Amino acid sequence: MALIVPLLTFLFNTSAKGTVYVKPESAFNMMGNFNYYSQEFNKAFGTYGALQYICGIILISVLLSNLFKYTSQRIMENLRIHTLLNIRRTVFESVMNMHLGFFNNERKGDIISKITNDVQVVQFTVTGTLQVVFREPFQLIAYLVALFAISPKLSFISILFIPISAIFIAKLVKSLKNVASNSQSSFGVMVSNLEEALTGVKIIKAFNATPFITKRFNDENENFSELGRQMAIKQQLASPISEFLGVLMIVVIVLYGGSMVLGGDPNFTAPMFIGYIGIFSQLTRPAKALSDSFTGVNLGLAAGERILELIDMRPSIQDAPKAVEVTEFKESISLQNIDFSYGDKVILSNVSLTIPIGKTIALVGPSGGGKSTLMDLIPRFIEPQGGSVHFDGLDIKNITMDSLRKQIGFVNQESILFNDTIFNNIAFGKPDSTKEAVEAAARIANAHEFILNTDNGYQTNIGDRGIKLSGGQKQRINIARAVLKNPPIMLLDEATSALDTESEKSVQDALNKLMKNRTTLVIAHRLSTIKDADMIAVLDSGKIVETGTHSQLMAHDGVYRRLVEMQTFSE
Repeated sequence: MALIVPLLTFLFNTSAKGTVYVKPESAFNMMGNFNYYSQEFNKAFGTYGALQYICGIILISVLLSNLFKYTSQRIMENLRIHTLLNIRRTVFESVMNMHLGFFNNERKGDIISKITNDVQVVQFTVTGTLQVVFREPFQLIAYLVALFAISPKLSFISILFIPISAIFIAKLVKSLKNVASNSQSSFGVMVSNLEEALTGVKIIKAFNATPFITKRFNDENENFSELGRQMAIKQQLASPISEFLGVLMIVVIVLYGGSMVLGGDPNFTAPMFIGYIGIFSQLTRPAKALSDSFTGVNLGLAAGERILELIDMRPSIQDAPKAVEVTEFKESISLQNIDFSYGDKVILSNVSLTIPIGKTIALVGPSGGGKSTLMDLIPRFIEPQGGSVHFDGLDIKNITMDSLRKQIGFVNQESILFNDTIFNNIAFGKPDSTKEAVEAAARIANAHEFILNTDNGYQTNIGDRGIKLSGGQKQRINIARAVLKNPPIMLLDEATSALDTESEKSVQDALNKLMKNRTTLVIAHRLSTIKDADMIAVLDSGKIVETGTHSQLMAHDGVYRRLVEMQTFSE
């Protein structure tokens, strides 16, 4: 842009007669250097030669400009991609390290929104802001230097408008952050509603609840859209305001600068005036980019606060600084004087239980008695408010959670399977397992035959949450997974309660094989699962009220016998 001045001067021969340009001492005196070298080319090659020189310099400068622009875009794109990669990785790892209680208090949709949408917003904000911070201030300074080099007097007047423009933009940006924060929270609720609708679609249709679910989703969708509209209004106001103020500044410059040219000011010629306007028109672009970046920063701050909340959150259950690793199970698991409650609701009260090595201990009792809570204490999914859990005499708080959980296998009432092949679901947690080992585990779990009858055998994809399999088949895959892990301790939480009689027999047979030569803690509502247990502990209202074998408890007229007679257990 600065080259416009000597270009027009030599093209239209407007320089004053007798004007001689001396080579400036500083290489940074742009206008002086342009005029001096243009004069020298004019002497050596004539006016047309000087014009060629100026055009050549313009071409070279534009070529370099675009080369650096392309390079900067490549650098920023790499930075943007790595920013997204690292933030998303950090957020996901932070979420996965949380204790189970965290997930009971959080909406899954909100977590998904933070990992996807909020990370995306922060990514573009960070990279966009960095690009602006590293480039625009330098361009702004370069344009201002060029403007002052042409006319200091006119430049002082023109820059008075910059603070006025900044005040308008700052007020607009300030109001944007709250709307952005509300918008991201609304998006989290909407994703949560969507996730629940897709998960429970069968129940929704069974209860003719489609209109209710649709209305709930649409209401949040409309709320999110309204917040988006409010955000767009505020964002879109920034551009026309800054553009109008920019044009206003140019009008003032044209009027004032025009009066200088028309007044015959020898230090401010018509070519200098045109070049000045050209440079000043470029000044508004980095200024506008800076103001827009402030708008984006507030969007990013709102999303960033939600992400940092997850990243900075520390799980309440962590390994002790000097926690030791355990490599085997030798004696017993002992729960001593355990107290546990959710808020004011007492779940377990002064519960003590010992599970000796090689024994099968069954937990029975009415629903809500605290059976699953007691079981979750052993792998340290939750921690008691009082009492302690010992593994071979060592408090589990002093054992690393990874090594503790390596000694334990799980089979739950709900079959947790992944949208993957049967092979990968059985080998889950042990991805280096051989085909022979997986098949051996499936045979023990009575799953091998039905697996071979599927479309692609062990490579059959079972769909989301194992939707392509029956309840009994899913549970046998779960048992095969536990068999392959081959832990010394098994925790079975109502593993057969949701199955029909035929499936229950196959699964029970698989469980019997799984429990053989292992230490087992089992929760069950079926008599066939627990009648052969070495000891049965009856939990009622958070306390162990009876212990003994099946025959001992039946001989005693207590809670266990009443539960059996009420057919809480079934043969």
